[in-house]
Amino acid sequence: MMNANPFESLRSVFGYESFRDHQEEIIQGLIRGENAFVLMPTGGGKSLCFQIPALHREGVGIVVSPLISLMKDQVDALRACGVKAEFYNSSLGSAEARQVLAMLHAGELDLLYVAPERLMSDGFIERLRGIPIALFAIDEAHCISQWGHDFRPEYLKLGRLRKLFPEIPMIALTATAEPHTRRDILERLDLKDARCYISGFDRPNIRYSVVEKRKPFAQLTEYLHSRPSGAGIVYCLSRKRVDEVAGRLVEAGFRAAPYHAGLSASERKKTQDDFLRDEIRVIVATVAFGMGIDKSDVRFVVHYDIPKNIECYYQETGRAGRDGLAAEALLMFSYGDVAVARGLIEKTRSPVRMRIELHKLNAMVGFAEAMSCRRRILLGYFGERLHEDCGNCDVCLDPPEVMDVTQDARKALSCVYRVGQRFGMVHVIDVLRGSKKERITQLGHDRLSTYGIGADKSQDYWSHLLRHLVHHGYLLQDVGDYSVLKLTESAGPLLRGELTLTMAEPRVKTSAAPKAASRAARRKAGDIDYDPELFERLRALRKELADREGVPPFVIFSDISLAEMAALLPETEAEFRGIHGVGRHKLERYGPSFLDEIRRFASQR
Repeated sequence: MMNANPFESLRSVFGYESFRDHQEEIIQGLIRGENAFVLMPTGGGKSLCFQIPALHREGVGIVVSPLISLMKDQVDALRACGVKAEFYNSSLGSAEARQVLAMLHAGELDLLYVAPERLMSDGFIERLRGIPIALFAIDEAHCISQWGHDFRPEYLKLGRLRKLFPEIPMIALTATAEPHTRRDILERLDLKDARCYISGFDRPNIRYSVVEKRKPFAQLTEYLHSRPSGAGIVYCLSRKRVDEVAGRLVEAGFRAAPYHAGLSASERKKTQDDFLRDEIRVIVATVAFGMGIDKSDVRFVVHYDIPKNIECYYQETGRAGRDGLAAEALLMFSYGDVAVARGLIEKTRSPVRMRIELHKLNAMVGFAEAMSCRRRILLGYFGERLHEDCGNCDVCLDPPEVMDVTQDARKALSCVYRVGQRFGMVHVIDVLRGSKKERITQLGHDRLSTYGIGADKSQDYWSHLLRHLVHHGYLLQDVGDYSVLKLTESAGPLLRGELTLTMAEPRVKTSAAPKAASRAARRKAGDIDYDPELFERLRALRKELADREGVPPFVIFSDISLAEMAALLPETEAEFRGIHGVGRHKLERYGPSFLDEIRRFASQR
C-alpha cells in the first residue's frame, strides 16, 4: 500500500483526526529514511510511528516483537483496518509459515512481525537480502538493555542489523526507559545518529492509589464489588499466590482465571483469548502476563504485591486505559512484601545487577510510602517534572495533613554536602542521627557539623524526607554511581532560606473507594458523558461481531469509540466517519450494524 499523504493514511486507514505529540515528525523522518528512537507512554501511539511509514515506503516493514500473542493482536488490529500484515513465528504450522514467506517474497505485505531470534537467524537474514525492506522497527526496545527491567539476551543480536542493512531506516520504541536505559539502547543498536523523541510519560486518565495491605483478599473483593463492570488485571508476585487468589475469586462468583509460566501453553492461550474476548473479567497473573496484552479496554490494574521496580509498575499499570478512557491502578503495600522482593533480588549472582535492582526496589518503596502527589513522583523517576499536583491520585483526592519541614530539609541537604555528595541515603541518615557505627568514625564523619543534628527524629522520618527531596528535585539519587545522593541546582535556594518546604505526615490508609476528581482532572482523565444504556448495547453488538469473526472485541472498536457513539448518536455515515477510530475499512465493514443499533435506540427514547 503506497499512499502519498501520511495524514490521509491516519484518517482513512486508522480513523484518527490528528497526530499526537511527535508522531507526524517521527513518521515524516522515517519516510525520508532517517533513524529514530521513540520513548512514548503505553497507549501513546507508538505503533503508528512505524505502521504509517511502512505504508509510504517501498517494501515491507519488519517489526521485531518479543511475544507471539502481542504479534497476533497487532496483526488482527491492522487487518481490521485493511492493512496487509502477517506474523512469522513458532505458532504457525508449516503450511501457514510457507504461505507467509510466499507473500513476503511476492511483495504482498505492508508489515511483517517477527521475534528477534527468528529475525537474526542466518537463514532469515539471507532471505531478507533479496527483498525490498521499508524499515526495521524494534518494539519494546528496553529489552536490549542490562539497565532495562525486562532484559532479554536474544535482543542483543539485533545490534548487527545496522551493519547488515546500513541503508534501511531503523526505529527503536519503548514506553519505559530511564536515562541509563536510553543510552544503553542507542549504543547497543548502533543508533547514535538517531533522532530521539521523548513524549511525556503522563497517563492522566489513570488514577493511582495505594492502600496499606491488611486483609488483602477482602480488600480485593471489596474493590471488585465496587466496580461491577470493566475488565481488569491483578498482578501477584508468585505463581502460588496467583493460583490461590484466582481460585478464591472464582469461588466468590467472579469470572476470573490465573495466568503464569507454570501453566501449559494451551492453558495460557485459552485464558488470554477468553480475557481478550470478554469471556472472563479478571486475569490474576504474574509478570509473565505483560507485554503480550494489547487489550485497549482494561479499566483497572491491581498490584496484590509490590512490583520490583517503578518501570514494571509503570508498564503494568499502563495496561489500563489504553483507549484513553478513565482507568485505575491500585497498589496494595506491605513491608513484608518488600522483604520478600528484596530476598529474591539478593539471590542474583551478578553484584552489579543486584545493586541496580535493589536501587530500583527502593525507589518503588519510596513511591508507595509517599504522601505527596503520586503522579509527580512517578514522572520524576523518569526525569519529567510535573509543575502542579495532578488532581487524580489518592493523595490529591484525599490530601493528608502537611507539616513544615524547611529546617529539617536544610539539615539533610547540608549533610549530603558535608559528606562530599559521595554516599547513599543510609549513610547520610546515620550521620544526621549521630550513629556510633565504626565506619562513621573511620571516615571522620562524627566530626562534621551535621553529625547528630537530626538525632531527635526517627530513621523512617529522615528516609521519608530524603525521598521527598529526591521526588521534588532537590536531590539526585544516582543509580549509576551506587545510589549516592547529590545536590541539584534547585537545592541552592532551599539551603539559603529563600524557599520553604512542606511534606505530608505519614498516615494509615484502609480504603480504596473512588472519589470524584475535579472537572479539569476528569477531562484529562478521559471521562466522556455518554448514555450508559446505549454504550452497553453497543458493547453487546461489538462482542457479537467479534465472536463471529474470531477476533477480540477491541479490534472491532475501542471503548472510546463506543463511548463517542453513545455520546454523539451519529445518524449518517458521514457523522459515523467522524467517530474516533473509524477509518474507511471499518466504516464499510461495521458502520451499517452500529448505525442501525444507534437508530433503534434513538427511536425508543
